[in-house]
Amino acid sequence: MLYKDTIAAISSGMSASGIGIVRISGDKAFDVIDRIYFGKDKLSEAESHTIHYGFIKDGSETIDEVLISVMRSPRTFTGEDTVEINCHGGIFVVKKVLEIVLKNGAKLAEPGEFTKRAFLNGRMDLSQAEAVIDVINSENKYALKSSVGQLRGSIKNAVNKIREEIIYHTAFIETALDDPEHISIDGYSEKLDRILIEVMNQLGKLISSYESGRIIKDGIQTVILGKPNVGKSSLLNILSGRERAIVTDIEGTTRDILEEKVRIQGLNLNVIDTAGIRDTSDKIEKIGVDKAKEYADQADLIVYVADASRKLDENDIHIAELIYGRKCVILLNKSDLNTVITKEDVKSFLRGVFCGVEKRISHECVDNHVNIDSLIEQIPLIDISVKMEQGIQEFGSVLQKIFFEGKIALNEEIHITNLRQKEALSNAYASLERVRDSICNQMPEDFYSIDLMDAYETLGSITGETIGEDLVNEIFSKFCMGK
Repeated sequence: MLYKDTIAAISSGMSASGIGIVRISGDKAFDVIDRIYFGKDKLSEAESHTIHYGFIKDGSETIDEVLISVMRSPRTFTGEDTVEINCHGGIFVVKKVLEIVLKNGAKLAEPGEFTKRAFLNGRMDLSQAEAVIDVINSENKYALKSSVGQLRGSIKNAVNKIREEIIYHTAFIETALDDPEHISIDGYSEKLDRILIEVMNQLGKLISSYESGRIIKDGIQTVILGKPNVGKSSLLNILSGRERAIVTDIEGTTRDILEEKVRIQGLNLNVIDTAGIRDTSDKIEKIGVDKAKEYADQADLIVYVADASRKLDENDIHIAELIYGRKCVILLNKSDLNTVITKEDVKSFLRGVFCGVEKRISHECVDNHVNIDSLIEQIPLIDISVKMEQGIQEFGSVLQKIFFEGKIALNEEIHITNLRQKEALSNAYASLERVRDSICNQMPEDFYSIDLMDAYETLGSITGETIGEDLVNEIFSKFCMGK
C-alpha cells in the first residue's frame, strides 16, 4: 500500500469561522504551493516547521491573504512533506483555495487518508490511528482522556509487551525442537503454563475494560421507567433542555420510545423515555409498555421515577421487579407537593418485591435479608421536583459516583473502547486457552507453537502489524475527509 500522489483536503470544519485550513501532503507538496503562493520566501526553499505570510493567487487573481505552515518529512503527521494553508474561514474562500490547490497538481484526499498515510509510513500504529478519530469525536472529559492515552500509545505498549512474551516462548519451543541435543524442554510445559496464566490475566483485564470503555466513549444507555404521569417526559425535557417530549395530564400520553442524547455534569447519557408501566387494554399502549421492558433489560442504567404524592401500587411492583439486581437510580418526583411516601417507604416496598423475586429464582422460601438489604442500599434515592427543577444537580453527582468513582475511574488505566480490538483480544485469549489445554492433555510441544502463533498474529491486528489492505481501507473510510 504505497501512495505517491500528493493529496489535499480541507482540514477544518465546514462552517464559517475565523480560520480555515487546507492541508497538502506528499512528495509534490512544495511544487504545488510554489505555483500558487506569493510572498517574501519561496516555500520549497524554506526551513522546516516555519510559518510564512503571503497571498494565494489563481493566475493574476488574488484569492486570499494567508499564513503557510511548512513541514518537511519525516517530522510531520503523515511522515511526508506537508504544507498547511491557513486562510480566512469562510466556506466559499476555503473551498476556492482547495480548488486552486487541486488545479495545480494535488489530488483530493480520501476520507482518513492523511491518518492512513501516517499509519503506513510508521508514524503511528493502528490503535493510535483509531484513537485519532476518537479524540475528534470525544464528547466528555473521560472520553477525551481515554482517547489521548491511546493516541500516546497506551494500548500499543500493552499489546506489544504481551506479544513479546508470546513470541519469546514460541521461538524457544521451535529452537528446542530443532536442536534437542543442546536445548532441553524437560519441565518447560509447567513453566509455560504459569507464564500463560499471567499473560491471560493481562488479556482478561483488557477485555473486561471494554464495558467501561464503551460507556466512556458512547455514553450511558439510560432508560427512564415509571407509571404514567409520574414526570418521566418532563424529566427528559429538563435533561435535554428543550421540549423533546409531549407532556399532558392525560395518562398514557407517551406510547412510543423517545431517545435523546443528554449531557449532565460532564457525562453523556443516551436517554430513552418509555411508555408508563401499567396494565392496559390499549393495544398500542401495551406495545409501548413491552418495548419499555425490553429496553430496560438492555440498559446500563435504569432511572425509576416515582410520584412521591401517590401511593405505590401494583404497577410499581412490576417496575421494581425490572430493577432487581440492575444499576438503578430512583427519583422521588413532585417533592414540592404534599408527599405520601418517603425513602424508607420505598426501601420497605423494594424489600418485599426483591424477596419475592429471589424466592422465585431460587425456588425456595428463603428470606435472605442480608443480600436484599445490600441490593437496596446500592440504589440511590433522590427527592426531586421536575416542575421546580430541584434535585437535578444531585442526580448528576450521583451518576458520577456510580460510573466514575467505582468501576470506571478517571485514572491512567487502559480502557478498550473499540469493538474490533476487544474481539482480537478475546480471540487471542481463546488461543492461549487452547495452549493450556494442550499442556493439560500432555500434547507434543509443537501443538503449543501453533496456538501461540495464532495469539501473536491476532494481537498484531490491533496494532496493524498483521492486517489486510481491505480492513485498513474500511477502518480509515470512517474518518472525516481532512483527517
